[in-house]
Amino acid sequence: MISCVCRSLACFLLPLSLFGQNRIGTGEVQQLFNQLCASCHGENLEGGLGRSLITEDWIRINSELSFNDYVKQGSVDEGMPPFGDVLSHAQLRSLEIYIQEVRHKAERAGKTLVAESNGVYEAGGYRFRLETMVEGLAIPWSLAFLPDGALLITERSGALRVFREGELLPPVKGTPKVWKHGQGGLLEVALHPDYKDNGWIYIGLTSSGGERDGKAQGMTKVVRGRLQDNQWIDEELIFEVPFEWHRSAGVHFGTRFVFKDGYLFFGIGDRGAMEMAQDLSRPNGKIHRIHDDGRVPKDNPFRAESNAYPTIWAYGNRNPQGLDLHPQTGAIWESEHGPRGGDEINIIEVGNNYGWPVITHGINYNGKPIADATSAPGMEQPKHYWTPSIAVCGIDFYEGDRFPNWKYDLFAGGLASKELHRLQIEGQNVVSDGIILKDVGRVRDVASGPDGYLYVVLNGPDRIVRLVPVD
Repeated sequence: MISCVCRSLACFLLPLSLFGQNRIGTGEVQQLFNQLCASCHGENLEGGLGRSLITEDWIRINSELSFNDYVKQGSVDEGMPPFGDVLSHAQLRSLEIYIQEVRHKAERAGKTLVAESNGVYEAGGYRFRLETMVEGLAIPWSLAFLPDGALLITERSGALRVFREGELLPPVKGTPKVWKHGQGGLLEVALHPDYKDNGWIYIGLTSSGGERDGKAQGMTKVVRGRLQDNQWIDEELIFEVPFEWHRSAGVHFGTRFVFKDGYLFFGIGDRGAMEMAQDLSRPNGKIHRIHDDGRVPKDNPFRAESNAYPTIWAYGNRNPQGLDLHPQTGAIWESEHGPRGGDEINIIEVGNNYGWPVITHGINYNGKPIADATSAPGMEQPKHYWTPSIAVCGIDFYEGDRFPNWKYDLFAGGLASKELHRLQIEGQNVVSDGIILKDVGRVRDVASGPDGYLYVVLNGPDRIVRLVPVD
């Protein structure tokens, strides 16, 4: 398991999404580097008897030799001893990630990533300011836009809030009880595509079915209901797994919704049990597809298999934190929270295996390797990944006209990195990654508003802002 099993108070107080960033260049892999590599390449990787791993290209030694092969084989001419009999492939992978982490840290030291002056930011070819829309929130997680211009906001503690005409209303009454545990609580909120006709609002939450061995157990759940006079009414259960699949871990609940062709797609993380992501009998570590009324589609890819969980659409997902439909192609794009390194952007397609934990571009938070490979037959490669991790969270394609050069670009939030990234897409490929915001808070979610502005949900301080262009 990659979830933290430390029993210290500090461990429980520190969000898991911070671990990858806070532990850059630390842990078991640092000890391994100091033991075997530092005498030549320096403790800070700046070189000595051997080449600098900070300033020089090192992923490929030449057109035929990769870093891993070079370390395995060594080089008599360059005085590099062979380590093939000393290091496992998984350890080589962890060293490769460690070098990437330290290089990343060195490259960013003292660098201004986003220009800001007197409250005006300059990034992505535009000048803009941040306009605070909503304050006084408690860990906002998601937002949706009501047709009358109001905002629907979830707070992880369990409150569903309405912000209308400059006023944050009291929590909506009658919403379902949530299991407030670790990363769990009230998570996603979204309107049905035909909301104007049917009034359905969907929410994703964590719910506990009881105790096992003296510990509360829970899982991701989906319900829908309607809003009337700040009251939650007409609730219907859309998705819930049997108690036997509930777990006590407080991590990796997933959610986020995409509606497409009458279906609802959503993710559930591995719940801290990474091996279960490859187990088709388990609902965790998967992307699911159901009818928007909760029925299980007859043509789901694994429904005919006797032991497979019937709602699975794709699998091998660590912790889906963002899900959105490309406005032109209709492809479902996903952001996936990796361990220490290996945050991913994927296109989710029917029946595909996304590899976790057999393949990954990350390592454990403590610096131990997870897998010895980043690719394998029958497993999908990410369209983009971050090592070190940014603690990627919500994503959304921009569809407005106030920033025309951003139209149909994918925006992704980073929790630990406190960044908003702009990903330019060509076909099925991410062709560039730029930082639009930095150090204004932990970016929990991002949404393209019907007014053409780009909205950002921030934690610490908890607020919702929007980007407003400046002429």
